Amino acid sequence: MTAKDLLYRLPQALDADAAADTSAVVQYELSEPIYQVIEKGEVRTHEGRAEQPDLTVTISDDDLIALFGRRLDPMMAFMTGRLRVGGDVALAQRLVKLFDQETVESLMS
Repeated sequence: MTAKDLLYRLPQALDADAAADTSAVVQYELSEPIYQVIEKGEVRTHEGRAEQPDLTVTISDDDLIALFGRRLDPMMAFMTGRLRVGGDVALAQRLVKLFDQETVESLMS
C-alpha cells in the first residue's frame, strides 16, 4: 500500500463522532502532494495542494504509513525531524485520533 492509497482509504476509518466538531484542511507533503478536507464528520481526499491549509504535514510516504499504523511514535518522529508540521499544531496532535485504529489497520492489510 502506498501513502496515497492510505489517504484515499482513510475516510472509511473516520470516527464521525470524534470528527463532528472538526473543520479543517490538512495538506500532506508526500512524494505526491495530497490534501484532505474534514468537515461535518466527513473527510474528502484530493490530489494536489490546498490553497490555504490549516495544517501542513511533511513526512515521507513510508513514515506516514508507519505513523497511521502506530509503528512510528508521532512525538519521536517530530523530535527527530522525520515529521514536520506547520499551522494548527493542536490539530496535528489529535489527527490520528480522528480515525478508528482497528479500521485503519484493516485498511492497511
